[in-house]
Amino acid sequence: MAELTLRQLKKDVAALAKDVARGAEAIHGVTRELDEDAKDTARVAEMIAGMGVDTTSVAEARELAKLTSAAGNELLAYANLGDSTARAAQAAHNQARASHDGINEAYSRAPVDISNMKREWLQQE
Repeated sequence: MAELTLRQLKKDVAALAKDVARGAEAIHGVTRELDEDAKDTARVAEMIAGMGVDTTSVAEARELAKLTSAAGNELLAYANLGDSTARAAQAAHNQARASHDGINEAYSRAPVDISNMKREWLQQE
């Protein structure tokens, strides 16, 4: 098992927070595109209805617009969960930085010279 260092932990948590935020934003982008597609399909359905296209085709176009809109709503709910996950990942990053930087600060201010201390004393069991 690879040894996890403070530096690696902070780097990994920061990368995770950024990746999750990027993923959530990408989902929002797809949601916006899907919403536009639903609106466009609804407009086309109304246009072809005005042109006297057969009612079956108009009904299918309207149904497609409804399904696309419903898919967009579900994707929006998923995107909102992604936002929550992104906030949680950022909070984990902030917590790791705050707590571990506090350890570093305490170590730096220690009045006792612990430079010769054996690392085994600092490990948790």
